[in-house]
Amino acid sequence: MRGVRYGEVLAIYLRDTGLQAEVYGTQMLNDCPQDLWETLDAPTIAAEMGAVMVKLNGPRHWMLDGLGTKVAVVDPVFRDFNGLTMRRIATVDLGTEALQQSYAERHVNRGAVFFFDAGSVVHELVNPDGRAYVMQAYCIGVDPTLTQDNLSDLGSRLSMPEGWSFRTRKLDAELIVDTTATVATVVQDELENSYTLPY
Repeated sequence: MRGVRYGEVLAIYLRDTGLQAEVYGTQMLNDCPQDLWETLDAPTIAAEMGAVMVKLNGPRHWMLDGLGTKVAVVDPVFRDFNGLTMRRIATVDLGTEALQQSYAERHVNRGAVFFFDAGSVVHELVNPDGRAYVMQAYCIGVDPTLTQDNLSDLGSRLSMPEGWSFRTRKLDAELIVDTTATVATVVQDELENSYTLPY
């Protein structure tokens, strides 16, 4: 899975409990071709879907090595966005904040298992309490120059809050992030790279 490209459409709705995003993604369906991605218009999609707003999330590239069997956390609705096929894969409760705040935790109901192989290089954000979030995907939507090869230099480019740090390391043992029975905890940096809490 490492390096595989995908894209997402986040349709944001006002529910009784606050704002909630329904996440549609190309994962396991196609590699989010750039010519189709460039035709997507967020306001038009929001109007079509009756959403408060739409966020185009990507294109992105996985930084995990394997993806385990996904449990059904939402009905598997398929939708065509200008010829780009996506499937509804998760929901995200946003509270009162429609857009992801950099370095703020979000909880995602995705029902998946991520595998990072022993010997693989991983990139992590570490918060002031020492909790490390491992990069699950990097985004080229904000900075198209990002590649797997230059992620190790990312720390010098991020404006992290006080007490936060970025590190790159090689795994001594396999790392498994299992969120089939619980919600995932994720953060993003200001370049919209995504990191997940392993436990």
